[in-house]
Amino acid sequence: MEKIASFTIDHTRLLPGIYVSRKDIVNDSTVTTFDLRMTRPNFEPVMNTAEIHTIEHIGATYLRNHPEFAEKTVYFGPMGCRTGFYLILAGDYESKDIVPLITDMYTFISEFNGDIPGASAKDCGNYLDLNLPMAKYIAQRYLDNVLTDITDEHLIYPN
Repeated sequence: MEKIASFTIDHTRLLPGIYVSRKDIVNDSTVTTFDLRMTRPNFEPVMNTAEIHTIEHIGATYLRNHPEFAEKTVYFGPMGCRTGFYLILAGDYESKDIVPLITDMYTFISEFNGDIPGASAKDCGNYLDLNLPMAKYIAQRYLDNVLTDITDEHLIYPN
């Protein structure tokens, strides 16, 4: 079997950033999958499930309510390796095109106060596995270390 696209990236050289993972054509329309890499793979600790779960709840809610991207958001969810998230948008985009969106989303997460959206037994299959303080910390870390003044090194996959 052929390797899937995400397994062809050299994870020993991959830095946190925003990358186009793939582009697919669905019914004559482009769908862009982004790799929102928050931690450096195989180098620094992965995120725990509670903060990933919290970022997923708040981030998905933010995206699904965004004035421009709500209708373009196909999916936002965590990577199995726990080093980041996938964002799938309807449309043909490059990494630099969504830097403002991702910066705004992670600012929203880092400043979030109140009840986590969907944090109830009725709304979520594992509502007790959430950690807002750590989610806010990790979101702020991503903003400070990656998103603010982002460079091509964090927007284009390494060769």
